[in-house]
Amino acid sequence: MIHHPIIRAARSLTLAGGLCLLSSATTIHAAATAAGPAGLILDDDAAEYKGSWVTSEKQAPLFGKSYRHDDNKHQGEASAVFTPKITEPGDYEVRLLYVATKNRATNVPVTIQSADGAKTITINQREEALQNGVPRALGVFRFEAGSKASLEITNKDTDGYVVVDGVQFVPIALAKSERDGKAPSGFAMSTPTEKNAKTLVPASTRSKEVESSPEHAAARARLAAAAALSPLAEKTAERKTNLTPDTAPIALAKDVPAAQVNGKSYDLIVVGATAGGTACAVRAAREGLTVLLVQHNRHIGGMMSNGLMQWDALYGGPRAPLFTELLGNIEKYYIERFGKDSPDHQIIRYSHQKYPISWAESKVNEREFHRLVAGEKNLTLLLSHYPVSLEREGAIIKGVTLREYGTKNDITAKATVFADGTYEGDLFALAKVPFRVGREARAEYNEPHAGKAFVNIDSDSAPVDAIEGKLNIRPYGSRQGSVDPTSPFTADGAVQAYNYRFCVTKDPANRIMLTEPPPGYNREEYVNYGRKSIATNAGPNLKSHMNSPILPGENHAYPEADWPTREKIIERHKNFGLGLIWFLQNDESVSEKARAGFREWGLPKDEFTDNGHIPYEMYVREARRIVGRHVLTELDGFAAKGYGRTPIQPDSIGTTDWYQDSHSCTTDSRPGFKYDGKLILTQESRPAQIPYRSLLPQGVDNLLVPICLSATHVMWGAIRLEPVWMQTGEAAGFAAAQAIKDKTTPAALDSRKLVRTLAEKQFLVSFFNDVKVTNEEAWIPAVQYLGTQGFFEDYDVHAAARLDMLTGKLWVEALAKLLGDNGQNESGGNNSGIARQLATSLAQAAAIRDAADMKTQDFLKLVRSVKGVNEDTVRDAVKHIDAKSETITRGDACLVIYTLLKGAAK
Repeated sequence: MIHHPIIRAARSLTLAGGLCLLSSATTIHAAATAAGPAGLILDDDAAEYKGSWVTSEKQAPLFGKSYRHDDNKHQGEASAVFTPKITEPGDYEVRLLYVATKNRATNVPVTIQSADGAKTITINQREEALQNGVPRALGVFRFEAGSKASLEITNKDTDGYVVVDGVQFVPIALAKSERDGKAPSGFAMSTPTEKNAKTLVPASTRSKEVESSPEHAAARARLAAAAALSPLAEKTAERKTNLTPDTAPIALAKDVPAAQVNGKSYDLIVVGATAGGTACAVRAAREGLTVLLVQHNRHIGGMMSNGLMQWDALYGGPRAPLFTELLGNIEKYYIERFGKDSPDHQIIRYSHQKYPISWAESKVNEREFHRLVAGEKNLTLLLSHYPVSLEREGAIIKGVTLREYGTKNDITAKATVFADGTYEGDLFALAKVPFRVGREARAEYNEPHAGKAFVNIDSDSAPVDAIEGKLNIRPYGSRQGSVDPTSPFTADGAVQAYNYRFCVTKDPANRIMLTEPPPGYNREEYVNYGRKSIATNAGPNLKSHMNSPILPGENHAYPEADWPTREKIIERHKNFGLGLIWFLQNDESVSEKARAGFREWGLPKDEFTDNGHIPYEMYVREARRIVGRHVLTELDGFAAKGYGRTPIQPDSIGTTDWYQDSHSCTTDSRPGFKYDGKLILTQESRPAQIPYRSLLPQGVDNLLVPICLSATHVMWGAIRLEPVWMQTGEAAGFAAAQAIKDKTTPAALDSRKLVRTLAEKQFLVSFFNDVKVTNEEAWIPAVQYLGTQGFFEDYDVHAAARLDMLTGKLWVEALAKLLGDNGQNESGGNNSGIARQLATSLAQAAAIRDAADMKTQDFLKLVRSVKGVNEDTVRDAVKHIDAKSETITRGDACLVIYTLLKGAAK
């Protein structure tokens, strides 16, 4: 809301466009240059301050290295006065620089002393400081050379944080040129806040040109830094020297002998100590359950402990508490070993300010998974065992028979709840629940890219709205190219290619070179092989991983094979990968210069020391997938028709931010189309919610499947990432605990209660550009939960913005419907119809979102009129908001609605 007519006039100047300004000191320029912006600009440290002010770098400043705020305290006692030295008389556009967020004051008084006297203007610091890249104008003022001029900001009667980042005085002609787009300004373009900024850009847009824009790059960086779990330091520090070898033990959690498990009963048995399986077991143990975690070999953590050094994600923010804790422990290790802000620390930080968003060495990952397990007294770890049969009574699994790997020695164990945490789906296959291996036909779920399809890949980055800073994820450097329209698009049993993710190092002191080719080496396999690479860049401790040696088609038997057959497929992939390394480093068909480059890499002495420095597992990208109580399809990962986000899932327990992605499924091709089944749907895909129902197999009520969950082959490409599985795995742990506490099964539990629990535990159940789930604002769990109920038509919450009448009425109508829902819709009372219709209605109303602000008391009166609303709950809700404010913010309104829904569920 704009309160002053001068501001309105200045706003109208931006319609013609404009760029932005930057500087690093109090300077004067005739026009914006590489050295700084137009006019006179003063940083925050040029002001004279009274009262208490805090210097902060929490948000990225528009100007300089920091900004100041009043800490939202001692209203009426803090002021900042700038006294510019005007050397040229004339009319100047005056601008206050600040960093907008949801907790800023909406009524900041600013007094400008000019040649015409003093004038006080009220500004809303929750609105973006930049409009089309140019700072908002306080107005145009006349100044005389050498006359007394000043600009004073105070916190008198303000309703939030007051921020001072700097001030700028720009000659009016230059200011108009900037706003007309005829002159550059230099400020990083801010993120658009208008509701219509979320329109998806067609894939045909030239994203390379968009990505080259410095304004867009700055907008992306600012969004990413605000969301980052561990934002990059501004400067990289020196690495510690004279490092001693890291000899700390890895297997911190002690496994038990099989005899201690045989015949025992547990609350939960988790088969598969992948990252997600481990998260499931640890969370359940922390919630008080007795848990048995079973792994077929002697190593936990899945692929993150087996050469996959990067946490594949496009969003670098927090998503689940155990994932946050694990990454924090990994970061602590790199700080202690290499130094805070050292190159090794910077590169492992979890943030999509960079690519990849995070690294870690395999041994470090495995150690930290062990640390999580070792801390739980309720958790029993059984290694070198896998399931061979189940005891099942109707829809309930009673027990499991586990076999020691490589032997015929069997034991049994019972549990109330089971979870399949394997990459292969070995536990649910024994339960004989419906599952699928391979690709669905295009017609089965109306998926455009399903079935056997011949395609090309383009090198343009995508999605375009991420490139432009409108979607807070990292753009990816490739996207889907052309699809052969004459492809059969038929179903088959083909899964995408596997490979070994060999860990390699460039450190000569830690490098082991191959001295001979592997068994069965055939150089002819590599002469015309299309993926001739070892590694391209080094991560922490000069290590990287290899991703090139895939064998499409040679893995198709693996998903349903027994372990001896799988071992043969694994051995073939291992030797093929080692053979590629040998070929690239030694074959004379490779140029000497290229061979020298490849010889910079070798296997690390300090990884997989009891396995010839080779990972213990192969990268199984896709195997069995349950056909569960909801099947996620390609369309669940695309923007919905009718509103600006993916289809809303009322029982969302997690989020996938990755695009729908598949390696080739066979070596087949056609003239003009290089690949069979390779998918990089970066332009089409958007962050999507993962419903709890997709973890529930059909026919069995006490089995959870957080890894090989219910999704089609195409949508599986957006699920199959370790950060996603860490979240679905931990959510399954919470579900198991809730089921046991409520004396029910996972299939019958109240999923609305589960989603509320997850939202309050800092789970990312709804992706938003402007919400970081670990921040402390009281409304964050509310918007996370209401995001699963359709209260937002796009990826922006705008929690600090004032609620308008139309949105308020739609929200209260939805509250009435949710309170009236009898809990019998879908799984646990999930009515996607209510949620999706609300989002559609909000999107339709967006064109007139400038309706009058809703008064706080009018909103509360409307809420009280809803049938089923308890007055005591209303009073409890009001305690957590600013009920004295004339108008109510969107965040506070959400908090009221959430409190009422939660209260009604008790």
